[in-house]
Amino acid sequence: MSPTRQLHRLLEAGLADITGSSAAELAACVAMLPDEPRSVLAVHPALATARQLAPLLRYRHKPGFVVDDMVDLEQFVPIGGLALPDSPLYLVCEPDRGDDMRNWSPNEALPVIHERGRTPLTVNEGISWLLQEPKALEPNHCFMTIGSRRPTGSALDARTPAIWISGGTGRDGTARRGAPKIGWCWAGNRHTWLGIASARHRAPFDR
Repeated sequence: MSPTRQLHRLLEAGLADITGSSAAELAACVAMLPDEPRSVLAVHPALATARQLAPLLRYRHKPGFVVDDMVDLEQFVPIGGLALPDSPLYLVCEPDRGDDMRNWSPNEALPVIHERGRTPLTVNEGISWLLQEPKALEPNHCFMTIGSRRPTGSALDARTPAIWISGGTGRDGTARRGAPKIGWCWAGNRHTWLGIASARHRAPFDR
């Protein structure tokens, strides 16, 4: 899919409405991007945060949401060594939800992702991908976005963001059953239904 078509999907989802940017302004950003096959547009957190993007997600017509106990989502930033392009929109090339890493913990997966010459997705990148390719989110085939972590002094918060489909239990509420959910998992825990998403690389503006 071309970046222009990808932008069209983001605009259809409501990106311009939440950013205050016009469609023309966003299109001008996309026009400066390089031609990268098998890529999707990513929304930089400076343009729209994960919390702003989450309600734009849809699964069977239900809007996405952020779990109630993740009040500090904005404090989850790219991990050390992961630099985002300085662009409102940029390309994430060859995203993959990491099905082969289901039942791996984030702590186990991260060094292997690096060994493979890939980079973990951030939570913004994961949401951006699903806004353009919603079929990438399936029951029992969801994913963690371990490229985003919350610093706590010299260490990291033990949680890592993840995107899955709510079962409508607990504080989610039955009305949210089947809705896309931005939640979290412990970095040392394994989940049989969560892969660990990654990409080949990020492509910034072609300046």
